[in-house]
Amino acid sequence: VQLQAFGGGLVQAGGSLRLSCEVSGRTFSSYDIGWFRQAPGKEREFVAAASWSSSRKVYADAVKGRFTMSTDNAKNTVTLQMNSLKPEDTAVYSCAATVSRVILSAMKFARMYTYWGQGTLVTVSS
Repeated sequence: VQLQAFGGGLVQAGGSLRLSCEVSGRTFSSYDIGWFRQAPGKEREFVAAASWSSSRKVYADAVKGRFTMSTDNAKNTVTLQMNSLKPEDTAVYSCAATVSRVILSAMKFARMYTYWGQGTLVTVSS
């Protein structure tokens, strides 16, 4: 399974960006997908996660109400719509996947994910 995140860039505070994560390779009936980010000098942190059917979703408190995650099964793509961006959202954003169904409360833990893609840089200027 390969994942590729793209869509990052430079945006002013208050602006929006839409990240996408393409999933390819061996296909399974379903995945759980997570978005994580890592800012310079900081540890990786959870952003959002969802089951492939979108029946289960969870967001970090820091992005709740501003970020929306969605899945497009036909295109094998997961998107992260980021609105009202803040300078503290600046980070490299990566998507990850697991073919094992993860309980909602555990979806925020990076160790639950087997496959990781290259990240995409999001820079929010003040």
